Amino acid sequence: MSKRSSFRNRFSFYLLAIGSACGLGNLWRFPYIVGENGGGAFLLLYVFLALTIGMSLLIAELMVGHYTGVSVLAAAKKVSQQTKRKSIVAFGWLSVIISVVTLAYYSVICGWVLHYLTQFLMSLFQKDSTVYLSHMSVTMLQQSGWLQFLLASVHLLISVVIVVKGLGDGVERWITSLLPVFGLLVVVLLIGSLSLESTPEVLRFLFYPDFSKLNWNSLGHAVGHVFFTLSLGFGTMVTFGSYFKKDEEHLPTMGLRVTLIDTLISIVAVLLIFPIAFSMSKQPLTDPSLLFEVLPRFLSSYKGGVIFGLTFFLCLWLAALNASLGLLETITANLVEKKPKLKRSVAASISGLTILLITVFPAFSGTIFKNFKMYGHGLIEIFDSFLINGLLPVAGLGMVIIALTGLPEKDRKDLFISQTSMTSQVMYSHWKIVLMWVLPGIIILGLALQIIGLFFR
Repeated sequence: MSKRSSFRNRFSFYLLAIGSACGLGNLWRFPYIVGENGGGAFLLLYVFLALTIGMSLLIAELMVGHYTGVSVLAAAKKVSQQTKRKSIVAFGWLSVIISVVTLAYYSVICGWVLHYLTQFLMSLFQKDSTVYLSHMSVTMLQQSGWLQFLLASVHLLISVVIVVKGLGDGVERWITSLLPVFGLLVVVLLIGSLSLESTPEVLRFLFYPDFSKLNWNSLGHAVGHVFFTLSLGFGTMVTFGSYFKKDEEHLPTMGLRVTLIDTLISIVAVLLIFPIAFSMSKQPLTDPSLLFEVLPRFLSSYKGGVIFGLTFFLCLWLAALNASLGLLETITANLVEKKPKLKRSVAASISGLTILLITVFPAFSGTIFKNFKMYGHGLIEIFDSFLINGLLPVAGLGMVIIALTGLPEKDRKDLFISQTSMTSQVMYSHWKIVLMWVLPGIIILGLALQIIGLFFR
């Protein structure tokens, strides 16, 4: 039986949780979701939801993992046996399936990042890097299914190799090394981005809320992205919670810190990306591939743009790798617990191969499956919307049910309330109300509004 992983200390958890939360979700997905939903009003809605329902569910998932000592699938089975509700197991399976399929299409986007990273690297050895970079096009990349599949395979292989080494020796060491580099690169890029002439227009778009620009999908998109960027509903935080030692720090404090840092990075991401998008296209990002179209053209004409571009895509890929490791670690941990005799290396390899097989669909979405469209959206956008805005909130509801029915009231209080903090005693009742009523209500309302929106496009 594989030895169960654990965190060396609480700092290791922060590194891994923040790394999982701050991948392409913030730097690639969040800016175009904000642009698609009108800017400032949506950003305000997102921040509010992150600090209420997002943080509440994050704390609950950590508690479930810490209390049960297992990953989400085994935790759901335990709760099912305790409550004699067989249907609860389905939520555990839903979380694992969402993790697998999300990592499959996510790896294709990570492949785009690897492609642009290698192109900027190769341009350093060209006589005229501007001409070389001007031929890059994400549309051409999407029309090359085998290239997308190969790039996704490389990204997955690197992820599997790291996870095979185990959380303590593999993932922690990589995240500890990469996150400081990631932070430094973001600061450098942010300074360069905010120096552009488009910055005042961007600040008006982002920080002057116009609630008339919100649409039927806005609430559901905000909920979905909160869950996606905080790795909620996937079972990731349940797995991380199960790795805590019994004398770990106060769980709600951990949840608060991760949520605050992630929300800050979300805001930094739009401040980083939007000035570039506005300066090139005179409009906000509203398309998942637009970033990859406008940024290379901007950098190819920018003084020192090749080094800037190489730095940016290295930063983006490192962030994407962090998030991929969190998802793959979750999938592997669930498989090891499901099949105790399976070695961790074998479990990680099986997980990676399964994900790679599913990657065929998004990788060939511009070739073999190019005619498969829904409301004008291609296969990658369908994957993203259906999983993140639809299934992930449903999985979140399942996590609420598992936390409320699987953890006795006394144990929930013991895990939430700190004897040295009067504030935690007051906040417990508020957290419980949000978890029992506010969170389910917002999820159901968001899903209902998206369904209504299908008929009022």
